Amino acid sequence: MASAARGVTPTATDGQIRLITKVARMYHERGIRQVEIAETLHLSQTRVSRLLKRAAELGIVRTVVAVAPGLHTDLEEALETTYGLAEAVVVDVQGSHLDIATGLGSAGASYLETTLTGGERVGISSWSQTLLAAVDRMHPFRLPGAESVIQLVGGLGDPSAQTQGNRLLTEMARLVGATPMFVPAPGLVGKKSIRDSLLSDPAMESVAAAWSRLTMALVGIGSLPPSPLLRASGNAVDPAEQDKLLAAGAVGDVCQRYFDATGTLVHSDLDDRVVGIDAETLRRIPRRIGIAGGESKHAAIHAALTGAWVNVLLTDTGTAEALVR
Repeated sequence: MASAARGVTPTATDGQIRLITKVARMYHERGIRQVEIAETLHLSQTRVSRLLKRAAELGIVRTVVAVAPGLHTDLEEALETTYGLAEAVVVDVQGSHLDIATGLGSAGASYLETTLTGGERVGISSWSQTLLAAVDRMHPFRLPGAESVIQLVGGLGDPSAQTQGNRLLTEMARLVGATPMFVPAPGLVGKKSIRDSLLSDPAMESVAAAWSRLTMALVGIGSLPPSPLLRASGNAVDPAEQDKLLAAGAVGDVCQRYFDATGTLVHSDLDDRVVGIDAETLRRIPRRIGIAGGESKHAAIHAALTGAWVNVLLTDTGTAEALVR
């Protein structure tokens, strides 16, 4: 955008300023090509290029980025600065929990379609309605966008809910042209000894080895009480255990690893009964994308960001504003 030379330091003569301004207006405001400007003003094309560069140096031309309606780049940058995120995406959506999940799902689909460029080894939560909404809105990739897609938590459970959990993995893998890998176990078992026995199975050992090689994790951020999908799966903590977690200060979870308001892992016997990626391995994954929003999750999302459980966040405007207050 060309502007008047008001406030320009007089390091050029009035005649030079006039010529520089004329060339800048012809190029930036009237859209005339440099070669045509050179012919019209009887200048060399090289001199036209130098005059345009000089216009920028003198402040005659200032670059202005026009933000399209519906985008919230200021909020995104505030989130990135406040929490040290690699990236934040703020979605202009509000309303019910379902409305927000649907809006975040659409944004998540678009984000994945533009950032999965091949060779990624992706871990994905088993029980997230928002992630399911994202996968349901993705288009098939023409070229493979990932090498493999692996469940991060056990995907076995109540048959009706398990169908949803398995569809999340299989559809994601199909759309991006990757190989799916299931966790052949429930997400939560009754005893540590059962969990240990399952993890020693050769099939589970292969999954655990794959967890350590992941380059990206795609997760929901849970709150207490658990989401309807997790609750329906039969893998959620029962009310008595929820009370214990609340008493210990838990505000949310990622992959059923519960943390307090500072993002610190809450140690309990529950950790010993989860068949899924452990907290340390999860937080070593280079790109950890959380898709979550809604007022009921503000505390959980804040804690997940503070504790570096995720380093990329897709959320709604209301949540973003609450997080940066």
